[in-house]
Amino acid sequence: MADSAPDTLVRTEIDDGVATITLDSQRNRNALSTQLIAELNAGIDAAEAVDARAIVLRHEGPAFCAGADLKERSDQPADSTPFVSILERLMDTERPTIAAVDGAVRAGGIGLMAACDLVVVNTATTFALTEVRIGVAAAIISVPILRRVPSGKIAAAMLTGEVFDADEARSIGLITHVSDDVAGQVAALVEGIRAGAPRAVRETKALLRSVPELDRSAAFSAMGALSDELFSGPEATIGMAAFREKRRPDWTQLDG
Repeated sequence: MADSAPDTLVRTEIDDGVATITLDSQRNRNALSTQLIAELNAGIDAAEAVDARAIVLRHEGPAFCAGADLKERSDQPADSTPFVSILERLMDTERPTIAAVDGAVRAGGIGLMAACDLVVVNTATTFALTEVRIGVAAAIISVPILRRVPSGKIAAAMLTGEVFDADEARSIGLITHVSDDVAGQVAALVEGIRAGAPRAVRETKALLRSVPELDRSAAFSAMGALSDELFSGPEATIGMAAFREKRRPDWTQLDG
């Protein structure tokens, strides 16, 4: 999918069922401007329209995202609705989302990253929740962050704005992978997603979110019903036949 204009800040490409959305607003370190947020929403629209198997969110330049565009925010009334929509869509879309982080992440950029299911960062990446240092709080982004990280493990970072590194981010659960080869690690994860059955992957993403919020009896009841349905479904038929025949399942058989 080609760029629509020279000043496009977000590029979206669809290749072999995977949507890659690239932040490219290097002049302001991929800050969350109104234009960038609108184009990011359009990128998610494009991924949904083709029923992509996965969404990869990556960036150009030395920063993944510097957080809010403070110059723009100082000139306009506050309206968090578009950014909230982005976070909700990344969290709620049926397809797995992967953040590919090869540069610094600050403030709202951490929320954007945390809204993704899997987060792969370069070993040298640094993070900081700097909101308190400009007189605000990491309010909106606390929603995806605190669904990943126990509050006590990120309290110091949120209260002081101190910088922390990739090892610390992984140890508290904020990110999932640290690598010197972010693109290679992301490619391996995408290949793993493609190897799974489409509905099975979608249901797995959904249960990762829903099961922890259910009491035990309700969880066993819901998951028992889901398991029975999946075992009797077409994906299991294809997958178990491939297992018996010691070959990789061909999920394209489901297209008809």
